Amino acid sequence: MPHALLALLLAAQPDDPLFGRARALHAEALLFDGHNDLPWRLRDELHDFDLTRTDLSQRLPDGHTDIPRLREGGLKAQFWSVYIPGDHPHPARTVIEQIDLVYRMIDKYSDVFELALTADDVERIAASGKIAGLIGIEGGVAIENSLPMLRAFHRLGARYMTLTHNQTLDWADAATDEPRHDGLSPFGEEVVREMNRLGMLVDLSHVSPAVMDDVLRISTAPVIFSHSSAYAIAPHPRNVPDEILRRLPANGGVVMVNFFPGFVVKETATALVDARRRLRAEHPDDPAAYAAALDAWFETEAPKLPRGTVADVADHIDHIVQLAGIDHVGIGSDFDGISSTPSGLEDVSCYPNLTAELLRRGYSEADLKKILGGNILRVLRQATSR
Repeated sequence: MPHALLALLLAAQPDDPLFGRARALHAEALLFDGHNDLPWRLRDELHDFDLTRTDLSQRLPDGHTDIPRLREGGLKAQFWSVYIPGDHPHPARTVIEQIDLVYRMIDKYSDVFELALTADDVERIAASGKIAGLIGIEGGVAIENSLPMLRAFHRLGARYMTLTHNQTLDWADAATDEPRHDGLSPFGEEVVREMNRLGMLVDLSHVSPAVMDDVLRISTAPVIFSHSSAYAIAPHPRNVPDEILRRLPANGGVVMVNFFPGFVVKETATALVDARRRLRAEHPDDPAAYAAALDAWFETEAPKLPRGTVADVADHIDHIVQLAGIDHVGIGSDFDGISSTPSGLEDVSCYPNLTAELLRRGYSEADLKKILGGNILRVLRQATSR
C-alpha cells in the first residue's frame, strides 16, 4: 500500500487508539465490499447517465460514495451493482447500459479505478494503489430466461448475479414476493449449473430460503450473499436463516453483511415486515397500488424507526462467525442503494469504525483481514479458476 494512502488513513484519527489500529489495518488489508449501488444512483437519482454532471473526484454533498470518501475508508475492491428493477420492461438492455456506465466510470477515473475479472486482478490492482472495480448483476430478470444472455453478460465482465431481486421470476422465488416454485424451477437449476461452469458467483441475497436450499444442494462452487445479514438478529426475509448459515461451511461461501437498518435492527426489521404484510393485504390484486403505498410508508414512517449503530452491524458479524465460522463472513454495505444507515456507518469513509468495533470485541487482525476481504477474495478465486 502506498505510503501516501497510509498517511491519509491515519490522518485525523479519533483519540480512541482502536481507531488508529483500524485505520492502519485498512491501509494494509484488502477491503473488498460486495455491493454498492452507485451506478444506479447515477442513472436514476442524479440523472447522470453520461457522467457529465457528477464529479466523483470531489466530495459529493449527499449520497454515500465518491472518490475522496472511498480513499478515507480504505476501500481496495468493490463489486459495483448493475441493478435492474424486477418489473422493468427492458431488463437486458438496461443492464447492458449499466455495465457500460461502470466501464465509463472506470475509464473516466482510470487513475483511481481499474476493471477486475479475477482474484489475481484484484490483488494486482490493489497493490498498485488503485481500486479494483468488479461487476455484479442484481436481478436474474436481466437474462430474460436465456442462458445465452447469461453467457453474454459474463463475457461483458459480470462476475456475480443475484438470482432475483424483490420479485419472483419464472425460475426462482424471491424472499419478499409470493413463491411459485418452492425454490428453483428446473430452468433455475440450469442457470446455477451454467454459472458454476462459467465461473460466475451465484449470489443468494434477495432469494427465498427454499432457493438458498436448492442452490446449496446443487452448486459445485462457493456461493455468496452479496448484501445480506443474519435473520436471527433482525427477522427480515432478506436475511439469512440459521439453518442456511450452518450449511455454509460445507459449501465454502460467504455472507457479506448489509448495513441497511431494516436488515440490521430488530425493531426496524419487524416494522418493515409488518408494513409490507399490511399493505399487501390492503392491495391484494393491485401491485401498482401496493408499490405506491409502500413508497409512501418509506417516505413518512420509515424515518421514525431506529437506525441502529455500528455495534448492531457487528452483532450480525458475531452471529455469522458463531454459526458458520470466521471464513464465511464479509462486508456488503449496500451503500447508495439504501435509504438510511446505522450511526457510525454514514458513508464509505466509515468502514474503519466497524473495524474498530470488531477490534474492541477481540477479533484478531488476521481474522479481520478475512472479514474485510480475504474471504470474498478466496471465494472469487475458487469460483473463477475452476
